[in-house]
Amino acid sequence: MTGPPGRAGGTGSRAHESLYPFLYPGTTDLAAVLDAARQSAIAKAAEIIELRRVVGERDGARLMSCASAAAARFAAGGRLLAFGNGGSATDAQQLATTFLNPGGTARPLPALGLASDPSVLTALANDVGVEVVFARQIAAFGRPSDIAVGMSTSGNSDNLLRAFAEASRRGLLTVGIAGYDGGKMAELDNLDYLFVAPSSSVHRIQEAQTTIYHVLWELTVAELSRPDQSRPDQSRPEQSRPEGSRR
Repeated sequence: MTGPPGRAGGTGSRAHESLYPFLYPGTTDLAAVLDAARQSAIAKAAEIIELRRVVGERDGARLMSCASAAAARFAAGGRLLAFGNGGSATDAQQLATTFLNPGGTARPLPALGLASDPSVLTALANDVGVEVVFARQIAAFGRPSDIAVGMSTSGNSDNLLRAFAEASRRGLLTVGIAGYDGGKMAELDNLDYLFVAPSSSVHRIQEAQTTIYHVLWELTVAELSRPDQSRPDQSRPEQSRPEGSRR
């Protein structure tokens, strides 16, 4: 077979060509394709800039409060336990890595990614069920001085909901990061802090969540650099969630 892939087909090949016009020279206006790609990139950049602005204006003070509470836990010997599914598992590991190995002169802080050990995850999923893969680890590792941070784009993951229940029962500081309207996470009574990226785009949600947890890290490290007497104790804060999130 010669020529670009899919040329011999009918509707399927036309769909393929519309997705990958650069494979079909002479059939597409390259300048128009490049201009459309540029406009798309500009529009997406504008979307995430606006979403970050909304989150910053709405949640800036709450992020500072959460960082202060987290700093008190770290100062008392606590650790950060981060978890999520799929792309959120990657974000959870990035969050743990940022605290544990920030680079430069920043202070490293103890952190674990609970979605990073395939042996543990597959054992729990196979022997018990995927819904307990994080809750069981929190039951094994969690201490009252620790911080549990769960990330989800939908806010509806059952294994996160169970993990928050277990973490709260054991006295951990519980922090949720979600998208859309917060999903079922917005209905929980056991979340100390909930940060929501209010968007229907998974891509924009995850981009905004990345900003949220990096700001949380920066504020926590800054809070830990203050004199001990200026930090609050590690008692549980009153629940804090954005206005407009579902209850």
